[in-house]
Amino acid sequence: MKKTDENSNGLEVVRQEIDQLDEQIQLLISERARLAFRVRQSKNKGKGQSGHAVDYYRPEREAQVLRNIIERNEGPLSNTEMVRLFREIMSACLAQQEPLKIAYLGPEGTFTQQAVNKHFGQSVHALSHPAIDVVFEQVQSGEADFGVVPVENSTQGIVSHTLDMFLDSDLKICGEIELRVHQNLLTQAKNLNQIERVYSHEQSISQCKGWLRNHLPGVELIAVASNGEAARRVRNAPEAAAIAGRSAADVYGLPVLFSLIEDRPDNTTRFLVIGRMMFAPSGHDKTTLLLTGSEGPGLLYNLLEPFQKHGVNMSRIESRPSSSGKWQYVFFVDVAGHHEDPDIAMALKDLEKISKLSRVLGSYPRAILTPS
Repeated sequence: MKKTDENSNGLEVVRQEIDQLDEQIQLLISERARLAFRVRQSKNKGKGQSGHAVDYYRPEREAQVLRNIIERNEGPLSNTEMVRLFREIMSACLAQQEPLKIAYLGPEGTFTQQAVNKHFGQSVHALSHPAIDVVFEQVQSGEADFGVVPVENSTQGIVSHTLDMFLDSDLKICGEIELRVHQNLLTQAKNLNQIERVYSHEQSISQCKGWLRNHLPGVELIAVASNGEAARRVRNAPEAAAIAGRSAADVYGLPVLFSLIEDRPDNTTRFLVIGRMMFAPSGHDKTTLLLTGSEGPGLLYNLLEPFQKHGVNMSRIESRPSSSGKWQYVFFVDVAGHHEDPDIAMALKDLEKISKLSRVLGSYPRAILTPS
């Protein structure tokens, strides 16, 4: 009995310590929120108004804060959990008077919505839209502060429609998000034998084609606009299934019959954050360029030679048909660094002499890589 009492007393002491720490944490979060509000007041001094959240959002500053958190983290919480917690604190502090408005490729329950939450936190007004071009239009018009659209999957490659939108848009790339994508089979069916058809986005179907071939051979595969749309169609159709994320299962009230059905465990989708302005360097940046030149021998070599000359590391190049003529192409190039960095600035100056179109689509913090 005595030993039990001692254990109870020890547990009570620990609980009291936790309560004290919780109180301190709450006070510190409140103080951080007050300081964030003072920053807003200082920047808006003399304007006679409180301003909008977008006027104070600085992705380069947030990226620096989150990288510092990772460097300081000694556990026991993982880097992923630490980043998630501080992201939510920053999101709530920024949204004290007015939340950021974020347009995204919907509907609700898609991986793009997950990317919005991962990058901006929950304290934003997320606006679902049915198509990538509508997301661009909403940001361009000012109805949304930023937009989030998919641009690339690690197994299925580029989302060409997103790149093509930049040909006629002056919007900027303000950030990137990498999201580990886990696919699940959602259905009211009790077993695979009851499933007659499967709905999903075409990329998700492709990401699971091996699993589908082994477990649902001969079943009709129907491509729809999004995984959220697939889940919506399936919720009242017990003979059908959807391939989607767990967030779609929660939104549409669907059981997960099988989880992690993607063919590759490292299946990852990259998203772009689009906005109306450029931001300052964060210290760990990426720049995306749009290039084209006069057709002829050595065109691509001539366009890339300035990067080699000035020691700029190129990480990606994609070609897309140009809107200016048949069999003409533009090149989307990713390089390491910010366009204000001296080496990139010199390379861009050289490109002006040889490129018919040399445009910086954006310089933005590299995605903070933590498991999703």
